[in-house]
Amino acid sequence: MAKAHKVVFYPVGNGDTSQVITTEGRRLLFDYRHCAKGEDSDEPEIDLASRLRSELKGSGKNYFDVVAFTHGDLDHIQGSTDFFHLEHDKKKQGGERKFAKEMWFPAAMLLVEPEDNPEREEYVLCLEARHRLLEGKGILVFSRPKVLIDWLEKELKKKGLASDARDHLFIDAGQLVPGFSLVQDALEVFCHSPFIKHCGDGEDIVRNDASLIFNVRMQIGSDLYDYLEVGDSTWEVLEEIVETTKKHDNMDRLAWDIFNIPHHCSYKALSDEKGEKKTTPKPGVEKILLGGKPGSYIVSSSRPIPDIKEAYKQEQPPHIQARNTYEEYVKKVDGNDFLVTGEEPRANAPEPIEFEITSQGLSLKSAAVAGAAAIVRSVAPRAG
Repeated sequence: MAKAHKVVFYPVGNGDTSQVITTEGRRLLFDYRHCAKGEDSDEPEIDLASRLRSELKGSGKNYFDVVAFTHGDLDHIQGSTDFFHLEHDKKKQGGERKFAKEMWFPAAMLLVEPEDNPEREEYVLCLEARHRLLEGKGILVFSRPKVLIDWLEKELKKKGLASDARDHLFIDAGQLVPGFSLVQDALEVFCHSPFIKHCGDGEDIVRNDASLIFNVRMQIGSDLYDYLEVGDSTWEVLEEIVETTKKHDNMDRLAWDIFNIPHHCSYKALSDEKGEKKTTPKPGVEKILLGGKPGSYIVSSSRPIPDIKEAYKQEQPPHIQARNTYEEYVKKVDGNDFLVTGEEPRANAPEPIEFEITSQGLSLKSAAVAGAAAIVRSVAPRAG
């Protein structure tokens, strides 16, 4: 069988879960949102926990190589503390729980308070991240705000360790993430964000601004393919990223074959003005949209986005105005399609959207009907 990278998007309503599976079978899971109602076969959201357990069983594994939480909003972490084996709490181990060999967190997720609820999932993940960081294994932290470093140095001193003993577990924006390489894995991960200023120094943290944003680059032969994985970022942050990326001559890291658009097709990822029929993107955001390659795809991890009169007045995402903009730009770059996780193959029975990257190019596999065998909808070959 020909080697293939896979990128899979799971229909979890207005929430995010996607997975990259390398040619060698390494698994990177980005966010986890399990909706309890998805366990009801009559509901459109997928039973994510059952699906991922089944996929792991089929691969002969009980772990993900990486589980990355882009930020701590519930629609990106819901059910995670019931699904994963957590090192810091023996009550959250055993049974059907799955392992994460390494967890990736934005620094802001290590600065969470319990808010009178010690079982709040964001706080439980904060405790897990702090535990792994102090133990010195199974974690990478993105950005290093002073308030976090001050806390860490005090805790390391209690352990009799040097203040820089965990420096290797921190990654800054503009760096390649260690542990993956094009040579060893035919895949590498470049960190665009968060910046230190997004992660707070004792002030209120805007979780969306502190989201992890990655360029995941995959190689087949001499051809390169890019997955732009963006959390619930806003247009202001994206403008900053474009400015910084251009300054450091890294604009190729904003190119995309697959673009997971921010915040479930919210217009606020494009501009501060929704627009009547479509949202006009800010100049920097437009540069990202024009970074799509021929044959590329835009994916909205969201509920269906119907083009009906009522939708144009909707306050919460997904926004039809944003959809109209993304559809316009995917055509401008000679891309293939704009896809919505809640609509594929149909809104009342969505299935995961699966892309394959082989020597034949990027192809979209989709179930013609729920439960049917996968078929190739389109192939985008890449010249060597």
